Amino acid sequence: MSKTPASLLLLTALSFAQNPRTMFPAVRGTREMVGAANNLEVEAGYRILEQGGNAVDAGVASVLAAAVTEQDHFGLGGEIPLLVKMNGKPVIVVSGIGVAPKRATVEYYEKRPVEPWEQPGLRRPPIPGQGIRAAITPGVVDGLLLALEKFGTKSFAEVATPAIEDADAFPATEIFSGTLGMFQRIIALWPTSQQFYFPAGSVPKAGEIVHMPNLARTLREMAAAEKKAHGNRAAKIRAVHDVFYKGDIARRIASFNEQNGGLISYDDLANFHAELDEPRSTTYRGFTVNKPGFFTQGPVMIEMLNILEGFDLKAMGHNTPEYLHTVIEAVKLAFADRDRYYGDPKFSKIPEEILLSKSYAAQRRKLIDPDHASMESRPGNLGASAPMTGSEGVSKDRDTTCVDVFDKFGNAFSATPSGAWLPSVIAGDTGIPLSIRLASFVLTPGHANQLGPGKRPRVTLSPTLVTKDGEFYMELSTPGGDNQDQALLQVLLNILEFGMTPQEAVESPRFQTEHFYTSFDFHEFTPGLVGLEGRMSRDTIQRMSALGHRVQIGGEWSNTSAPVVILKKDGVLSGAADPRRGRFIFGK
Repeated sequence: MSKTPASLLLLTALSFAQNPRTMFPAVRGTREMVGAANNLEVEAGYRILEQGGNAVDAGVASVLAAAVTEQDHFGLGGEIPLLVKMNGKPVIVVSGIGVAPKRATVEYYEKRPVEPWEQPGLRRPPIPGQGIRAAITPGVVDGLLLALEKFGTKSFAEVATPAIEDADAFPATEIFSGTLGMFQRIIALWPTSQQFYFPAGSVPKAGEIVHMPNLARTLREMAAAEKKAHGNRAAKIRAVHDVFYKGDIARRIASFNEQNGGLISYDDLANFHAELDEPRSTTYRGFTVNKPGFFTQGPVMIEMLNILEGFDLKAMGHNTPEYLHTVIEAVKLAFADRDRYYGDPKFSKIPEEILLSKSYAAQRRKLIDPDHASMESRPGNLGASAPMTGSEGVSKDRDTTCVDVFDKFGNAFSATPSGAWLPSVIAGDTGIPLSIRLASFVLTPGHANQLGPGKRPRVTLSPTLVTKDGEFYMELSTPGGDNQDQALLQVLLNILEFGMTPQEAVESPRFQTEHFYTSFDFHEFTPGLVGLEGRMSRDTIQRMSALGHRVQIGGEWSNTSAPVVILKKDGVLSGAADPRRGRFIFGK
């Protein structure tokens, strides 16, 4: 009898060893790592790494595979900001964000027609939340081509091979099938989409083989243009750009728009080019956090971190009421500045030196009342943009995906591909779904993000790359629309302040405030609302309500973001994939 307790202790220890504290097992390596949304995307990137490619080659391959297999959240007609850190070099931003067509004016949308899914007489968003009249020019293709040309080593044909194979045949995922079923009625409004997604007349079941022959043909046309081109590697990659934006593919996209009430013209496509940019950054506890610029919401994290640097968050304790209240209030202040001042810097004067400064953050920090939740949008009084306005209505949730890669050469790629998600309009026989990102503009006169021809909408997309003494330390990105930067902030603080492993950090319970003007459709403001995952303690939830937060309790894993993280420390790569929904990571 005396041996029984010892045996039970041994069994308990073995059970814990086999069942660690995280839902997804820790992924570690010493050479290279790829994180994305599903196994096909990760395999595409990892295949390129095994063939000698670098992180940019692999990242482009993974994004192209996502444009085929993850059209529930992203398609080839969408947009992408990405961060590249080549070993020993500074971080670079690639803006693959499309622009408003020249015919997309405020006047047009003030008098826009009623869409087939909208009921006359009922409240409508200023710009449709879906359909062909919500499309900007496809930006992701040239963003990937620019990154590949400047920082990659492989040809387009090489990195596109996994995506072409997927377009020929891939097994449908649960989320792809479920999303198609959810939007089956509206997809039926567009014959090209109906034929593309339901060639057999029904929703493909999870595990059923999906064929996308038109998209496969378009990708092959692009690869063929590269092979036919003369000159060096850069010239051949530019030939891919030309066939997509100036050649036969562009003409077919433009013709489809002209025949179906869309605004994208051939000239809009021919004049589009992705751009390189410098990151916006700040220091936090000795680390440098790099984000894309003000054509995204990325700089909000910089302001959040600058504000929070003045608090002893670790002493507050992880996810205590004091900690949650402080972080949420900082997030609200940063979002208020996003809503008021962010837009395309090529068209609007952004007071970015002030917004990113430590001194401005110190002023903002004083606005946080430790005993009361704020109920107002409180941007700084910087006078550079008209006040944000919203309208009554409920915007539809928008979403995206993410890809992160680190290679054996010490290079890193972090991206947030998005747009052209379901329900999407397929542009004729190209197989390319169009974006709906025009819905992220506002019509408010004088606002930094006011709609204008040739202008980039201020997107929610926000990859993150962290360095330490100039060297790569961590990259992280996530889907989640407006939730992206508050989710990434919590993951980052979990690691830097509380010493969690990346997997522990992404799985830890999160909040999700809605205290901002949403980036889509009606751009409504929802004061004080904050969602807490059900794993938060009852005492914490009660205390947050007592502080004045309008608390909504969700499921235990209900947060709508799903980050991927790759961290390098002491020569070891540690990866994380959020189990809240499909994320996948692999390395060695």
